[in-house]
Amino acid sequence: MTILHLSKTNDHWTALLTNKQSMSVTQWNAETVQQLIDWLASHQVIGGTLAEKILFFNEQAQLTELADYLTEKLNLPFVIGQADEWQEKAMSIPWKVTYEGYSPGKDEYSVESLLTVGNGYLGIRGTTPEMAISDATYPATYLASLYNTAYSKVGEQIIANEDFVNAPNVQKMTVCVDGESFDFSNDQLQSITRELNLKTGLFQSWVTIELGENKQIALHTKRFVSMADVHDTYVAYTITPLNFSGNITLLAEIDGAVYNYNVARYRDLNRHHLDVVSYEHQETNFVLTTRTKESHITVVQQGTLRSPDVSLADLALEKHENHFIQKVDFYAERNQSYTFERVTTTQQYRKEQSVPTASNDVNIAYPSFEVAYQASQQAWEKLWKRAAIVVEGDLMSQKLLNLHTYHLLASASPNGNQQLDASVTARGLHGEAYRGHIFWDELFILPFYLAHFPETAKQLLLYRYHRLPQAKRNAQEAGYKGSMFPWQSGLDGTEQSQKVHLNPISGQWKEDHSRLQRHVSLAVAYNVWQYYNQTDDDDFMRTYGLEMLLEIAHFWQSAAVYNAETKRYSIPGVMGPDEFHESYPGAEQGGLTDNAYTNMMVVWLFETIQTLQASFEATTFQALLQKIEAPKDFLAQLDQMKHRLHLEINSDGVIAQFSGYFDLKELDWDAYRQKYGNIYRMDRILNAEGKSADDYKVAKQADTLMIFYNFAKNQVDQILTDLEYTLPEDYVKKNLDYYLKRTSHGSTLSRIVHAQLASMVEQEDFAWQLFKEALASDYRDIQGGTTAEGIHAGVMAATLWIPLSTFAGLDLRQNRVLFQPKLPAHWQQIQFSFTWKQIDFSVIVTKQDLTITASHDCFIYLGEQKISLTKNQKTTQTYEGA
Repeated sequence: MTILHLSKTNDHWTALLTNKQSMSVTQWNAETVQQLIDWLASHQVIGGTLAEKILFFNEQAQLTELADYLTEKLNLPFVIGQADEWQEKAMSIPWKVTYEGYSPGKDEYSVESLLTVGNGYLGIRGTTPEMAISDATYPATYLASLYNTAYSKVGEQIIANEDFVNAPNVQKMTVCVDGESFDFSNDQLQSITRELNLKTGLFQSWVTIELGENKQIALHTKRFVSMADVHDTYVAYTITPLNFSGNITLLAEIDGAVYNYNVARYRDLNRHHLDVVSYEHQETNFVLTTRTKESHITVVQQGTLRSPDVSLADLALEKHENHFIQKVDFYAERNQSYTFERVTTTQQYRKEQSVPTASNDVNIAYPSFEVAYQASQQAWEKLWKRAAIVVEGDLMSQKLLNLHTYHLLASASPNGNQQLDASVTARGLHGEAYRGHIFWDELFILPFYLAHFPETAKQLLLYRYHRLPQAKRNAQEAGYKGSMFPWQSGLDGTEQSQKVHLNPISGQWKEDHSRLQRHVSLAVAYNVWQYYNQTDDDDFMRTYGLEMLLEIAHFWQSAAVYNAETKRYSIPGVMGPDEFHESYPGAEQGGLTDNAYTNMMVVWLFETIQTLQASFEATTFQALLQKIEAPKDFLAQLDQMKHRLHLEINSDGVIAQFSGYFDLKELDWDAYRQKYGNIYRMDRILNAEGKSADDYKVAKQADTLMIFYNFAKNQVDQILTDLEYTLPEDYVKKNLDYYLKRTSHGSTLSRIVHAQLASMVEQEDFAWQLFKEALASDYRDIQGGTTAEGIHAGVMAATLWIPLSTFAGLDLRQNRVLFQPKLPAHWQQIQFSFTWKQIDFSVIVTKQDLTITASHDCFIYLGEQKISLTKNQKTTQTYEGA
């Protein structure tokens, strides 16, 4: 095995190898790099060093750094430095995300999403301070649960859309020389590198520009959102003239004139959400107060500008409508650096809250950048200690697991979400897709928090409880009893799904029935049960959880209709997780009958309520039944319905996605792949051709199969037994094979669910391939630009759960800790921690054995073997199949 060292000699790069073979190049391009990769692949190279940065344009015409490119292509560590630095620098690779160059538009937007800094309370996209809102770049600041409704005319209709609001930009800075300001829209950029440290949440950018008469300036930015003081943001902006001495002007802007612009298909709609209420300024300090136009949420941003290198005594203020510029003129010496710091505290207040009078006193007591960064770094370290997954044998998977863990903690954390009335949006605090709403994605997101931060999981569940009265009104308005949570939830729990949506392929607006995905309420119920199952938090259940479960059960009891012909109950007017099927072919109204996933989840809910009856006092249950206004025979009705809900099942044991599904037409998948290549969104393709996905056996993602993601096979067997259906022994594999042939994977979540299912039926290679694609889906932006609109929080969280649940084989769903490991072939081991019923576990799984430590005496299961653990004592056990 060889460590490759590339050094510079006579302006040529030479590969110096122990076997004396070499390759010299004078120009690096994609073809040359591929030759090097082919050569490396044929030798036992385990990594290497490059003496300096080498940039080239890759096969996608993107500017790329060679060491990073080799690392990702070969899954081996290549670094920039000297030979003796290789090991130390190689260890940092999984903790840093670096981007070279500037590709305006979707590519740039995607980079910004992935370089977001956040702490659960607020998030800031990974733009440099000089960037402005445009088609090319999109700086944005998001505060958890900052929503506003705006009204737009679509055709002849007035449409109301509740949007996740882009808050004022108080990190905006640039420089001016000889009257010329730097702007990314001008041809002034010479180079740009950006980097995010996943371990500490520090964003950095290095920009070189040219202004005036060939005056070159280096701009270095450091930014972090504090994980220790979650309202605070720090920016250090360093200016270095490279080839001249002279006057430079710093322009530090406070921009209250921002608007939403992240999602192209929303741009024709009303995107202005904020009014500037007041702006106060005293010397270097400012207070900007804004308020959302309809929801009347007040945002107060208070901060200061300071510098250890330049006197700010003569700072000038330039006022414009709704944005304000602090101007600092100074004389700069060639190759000398001058740093300015902008420190900001951000607060938001709901309309029912009183807004305190902000202080703009001269002496704002902010700690120094380094002191604040150290405190934030220590807070991050504590979170990583609980949440990190460590893999041996797969460098890139380790990096992406770190990336996903970081972005989940940036989206919600024990620090940022304390007493915060918010949940995790589908796109985190990173973008505006889905208007920043909260979906059933919580079902995929909560396991991460339940395993590592159960206190945060509880806080996220309380977001739903606080909207239970509105869920009750939602049900009443739709003609049901109980409580019905909305498919898209935002500020107050009203239904925020669009009534019409734009097909970007056809350019046409069409009716949207997605609000019929009533199974979101079942996801809420599932998460409540998961929390209780893993914490034994009786107080939570008495105060919140049981009420939520009973209200949701009351909704489904009222939605079920008895069919005298089948002598079973049916649930009409719903959509399943698939999303492509909104109605029956040619139907004027949306909705389907007896979605299999929905009906089986309803059975599980009714079973669970019966089980919980035995765990809580009868008086508790009786008081809650009265509170939710349930009929007297309510529990008896649940017991009857759990045996009589209808499923359509064919002779092979395939469970129909919904009643009538088997009558739909088959699709010529090969023909569509050949015609379109990317067929993830078959619904849009068919619609653009004048057809409808409603007519075909085509799915966006797992639907019927979702039941096997939620529950172990024996639990699904129990549901089917309760329903009095008998299926063949191999029905799981038959269902998996059947639906895989008819699924486009239009959602990256589809890969996650199918990965777990493939492992269930011993298709380990297929499971790994699906997981690998899902793990890289945002980093590679495999859906062609959707990462530009924010990270996919559900997929990121699920890819952090699959290594524990599927590969390490951890199952916490059956009131015990069970391991059945199936490590991927090239993973040597996986190490992680988790919490279960107030016991902290530390785990190492290898190909041969399980090593585990628990904070209290307890027992676990390794397959069928029961293993006793002694408090804080390491136990190692070999497992079968190793």
